[in-house]
Amino acid sequence: MTKKAILLPRKFVQGPGVITEIGDYAKMLGTKAVVLWGKSAKAAVGEKVTASLAAADVAMIDVGFNGETTKAEAERVAEIAKSDGASLIIGIGGGKCLDAAKGAAIFAQLPHIIVPSVASNDAPTSACTVWYDEEGVCTGFDLWPANPDYILVDTEVIVKAPFRLFAAGIGDAIATWYEADINRQKRAVTCSGGTATLTAMAMAKLCRDTILEYGLRAIEDIKVQALTPSVDKVIEATTLLSGIGWESGGLATAHQLANAFPALPETHHYLHGEKVSFGLVCQFCVDDDIDPDLVEATVEFQAAAGLPVTFADLNLQDVSDERLYEFCEAATTEGSFVYNHPNTITAADLFAGMKSADALGRRIKAQLGLA
Repeated sequence: MTKKAILLPRKFVQGPGVITEIGDYAKMLGTKAVVLWGKSAKAAVGEKVTASLAAADVAMIDVGFNGETTKAEAERVAEIAKSDGASLIIGIGGGKCLDAAKGAAIFAQLPHIIVPSVASNDAPTSACTVWYDEEGVCTGFDLWPANPDYILVDTEVIVKAPFRLFAAGIGDAIATWYEADINRQKRAVTCSGGTATLTAMAMAKLCRDTILEYGLRAIEDIKVQALTPSVDKVIEATTLLSGIGWESGGLATAHQLANAFPALPETHHYLHGEKVSFGLVCQFCVDDDIDPDLVEATVEFQAAAGLPVTFADLNLQDVSDERLYEFCEAATTEGSFVYNHPNTITAADLFAGMKSADALGRRIKAQLGLA
């Protein structure tokens, strides 16, 4: 029998207006908080956060996020927290800001609260920080000892964020179960430190099923900023279910490619979840044991949701075969998530899979009248 493990946040709260409760949660952790946020997040919720912390007698140290999750940025925030005597760190914003806040909290050895302002990825719940350099190229990640102390997801804030960010969150989350199932087959050790528990696998599957059932309706509602039951369910799937599902279920080719795509300058203006979406189509084409009907249904959903399923969708249509093969060689070096597959995947296999994925995506888009 293998050792199993799962990582879980201390508390997850989701609903309309929960940002106004942040002071109540902060005072359980300390009396002085560093609040790390970007300009847009501060503009959206700044007054409510300030008022809530003040009402709870929690002093606030206002720190602007520099825009990229570098170790230097996390260390800068940690140093501010230590020098100003903070007792906790609060991260408010998108995935990169939240990851920087998590890193800063670990460096400063302080508890932390995470508040996503968008549902563009599953960073909020994870005990992980993905690092980038100043140019936005992924340089690796660190696994922290525990998940955030509290996670507050204000659905009234999420529904007002740009539609593209919500769709990208779906693109990130739709891969969760498929990647976890790959790891289950391999009995791979995940970020939790063990193989996947039944709980993690069930949450990963619920994530996929929820998105396939409610995702397209939620996208329609988000476009008109309507906070509906469909939107609420999908937000839970893209933040909580996906976050626990990937971290304690495992990653595979979809995320390996998403993390590697920044090496191709053509993809720089695309979001993480958009890259994962096409990465998943590529994963389908290198997996030697997956239901073809399920593949068709999932890629149809991705295309209908406006997510990338072809080279052209990521501006890669003009990348030469030589450059693409070099990219595949870099994506299959030691430590690559492609080695979590039970079948061996070489650079040549990945190259063929990516070409096949593009053909599959183009065919399905044509069938749906989206070509």
